[in-house]
Amino acid sequence: MSRPDQEQVGRLRAFVAEHPGPATAVVSYLGRSGARVVVVAGDGAFGDAIVTGVEAGAAVCEQAGIGVADGWDRELSARITPSPVDRARMAGTGR
Repeated sequence: MSRPDQEQVGRLRAFVAEHPGPATAVVSYLGRSGARVVVVAGDGAFGDAIVTGVEAGAAVCEQAGIGVADGWDRELSARITPSPVDRARMAGTGR
């Protein structure tokens, strides 16, 4: 595992430790730039990390103790609870 990927293990472990309940990740291919790992915590908080590839994403999640889902299903999507800051960013206001 590359050094940047190894650093993401620590970041994701810290994220999961801050939020109660089991966490689930979805790893999505981004092309040459690698893959994006989106982690949804048990309390609905979410975070992400960019890794070198899909396989690396699965390995990062395994080392961080995070289960990986096959993709976004209704239940996992419904678990996400965006904060007001997240909502403003998604609306494109930048505020």
